[in-house]
Amino acid sequence: MQPLDILVAEDERVQREMLRDFLAAQGHRVVEAATGKAAVEMIRSASLDLAILDFRMPDLSGLEVLGEAKRINPELEVILLTAYGTVDSAVAAMKAGAADYLGKPIDLEELLCVIERIARHRRLRRENELLREQLAERGLKPEDLVYRSPQMAELVNLAGRVAASQATVLLRGESGTGKELLARLIHRLSPRSRKPLVVVNCAALSETLIESELFGHERGAFTGATQRRIGRFEQADGGTLFLDEIGDVSPAVQVKLLRLIQEGEFQRVGGNQTLNADVRLISATHQDLAAKIAAGAFREDLYYRLNVVSLSIPPLRERREDIPPLVDHFVARFARENRKAVQGVSREAMDQLLKYDYPGNVRELENIIERAVVLARGELVTTEDLPFGRPHAPLEAAGGPDAARSLRQAVEDLERRMIREALKEAGGNQSRAAERLGLSERMLRYKLKKYRLKPS
Repeated sequence: MQPLDILVAEDERVQREMLRDFLAAQGHRVVEAATGKAAVEMIRSASLDLAILDFRMPDLSGLEVLGEAKRINPELEVILLTAYGTVDSAVAAMKAGAADYLGKPIDLEELLCVIERIARHRRLRRENELLREQLAERGLKPEDLVYRSPQMAELVNLAGRVAASQATVLLRGESGTGKELLARLIHRLSPRSRKPLVVVNCAALSETLIESELFGHERGAFTGATQRRIGRFEQADGGTLFLDEIGDVSPAVQVKLLRLIQEGEFQRVGGNQTLNADVRLISATHQDLAAKIAAGAFREDLYYRLNVVSLSIPPLRERREDIPPLVDHFVARFARENRKAVQGVSREAMDQLLKYDYPGNVRELENIIERAVVLARGELVTTEDLPFGRPHAPLEAAGGPDAARSLRQAVEDLERRMIREALKEAGGNQSRAAERLGLSERMLRYKLKKYRLKPS
C-alpha cells in the first residue's frame, strides 16, 4: 500500500500518540492536532489524504470538522472515532461524507483494514478518471457511466484492464444491471475499438433462427432463404461480438461456437465453405451456468472458453450508494427529452427510491424516473409521482437496528448476516465472497476471525 499523509485529531494525548506511532510504523506520514480548530487549520494548510477525527473534542466536534474538511478539500477522506456510538450519529457522519465510523476502544487491525480500503479506492478513483477521459476520446460519454459505490469503481477499473487483452469475457449479473453497457466500455477501450461492436440477444431469437443469425446462411438453405445472408460473426470481423443471454443458446449452436472460438472457423447454414472471423467474444448471462452444466444443458468445455475472465455486476440493491447519482442522471435526461422543468426529486421521494429493492435493477429505476418526470407537476419529483403506492418501511436488513440498540451491536449483526450470505452464495470461496461484499480479502479474514465464522 502506498503511504498516505494522515491527520490524527484527538484531544486525549495518549490516544493520539498511540495512533500516531502505530500509523507511522505502517509507513504513513502522520501529523497531529489536539483540538477541532487546530485540525481545521491543518486541513487548510497541509496536503492530506486522510483525516482521523475524534467525534468529541473540546471546541469543534468531529462532525463539525468533517463539514469544514469537505468544504476545504472535498477529496479528503475522513474516519470518525467515538466512544459514544449511536445509529443517529453514524448516519449523520456518513451523510456528511465520512468514509467510515469506528468505535472506541479502537481495534487497530480494523483501522488498518479501513485505511487499506480507502487507499485502494483513492487509487481506483484516479485510474477511473483516466478511463473516463479515454472513453470520452473514443465516443462513449463519461456520464453514461454513473456510479458512486466502491463495488462499481472496482468493476469499471477491472474492465478497463481487461479491455487491452484479447481474452474472452463472461459478464454475470441479474437482468437490468448494465451488462451491455459494460461490454461497450470494454470494446471502446480495446485495440478493436475502430472496428464494429455487434450485439446479439440470444434470448430474443428462436432456436431455428439463432444459428442463421450468428453464422449467416446460403441461398436456399431453408424455406424463405431467397438470398445469401452475412451472419453476425462476419459483421463483427476485426471487432467485438457481444452475445447477451448466452445461457439460452441451444446445444447444437454451442458446438459451432466452440469450434469458432478454438479454430476461428465456421460455415454458413446450408454452406460447405469454411470461413474465418477474427472476433473478440464477450458473453453475458443472468443464469447459473454451473447449474446448467450439471444438468447437461450447457457444454463445460464451451463454458471454460467463454469464462477466461469473469466480471460480476452487483444488483442495485447491493450498491444503494449508486441510486442518488443515477436518479440525478435520469432526471436530467428525461427532463431534457420531454421538455420538462424538473430539476430533481424531493427528499421524501429520494427516501422511497433508496428503500426500494429494484428487482429490475438499473433498467427498472430508469423506467420509474422516466414515468415520474413525465407525471411531475413542478420542478421536483414527489412521492405522488412514484409508482410505489405507499411509503416503504425502513430497510431492516439485519433485523431492524434502531436507536435503542448500540451502533456497534447493530453493525455487527448486519455484518454477520451479510458475510454468511456472501459466503453461501460464493460456495465458501473467500475471494469471491470478499468481492461481493466490496471488501479486501484481508478485511474478510479479519471479520471471519472477529465474528468466529467458519469460511464454509
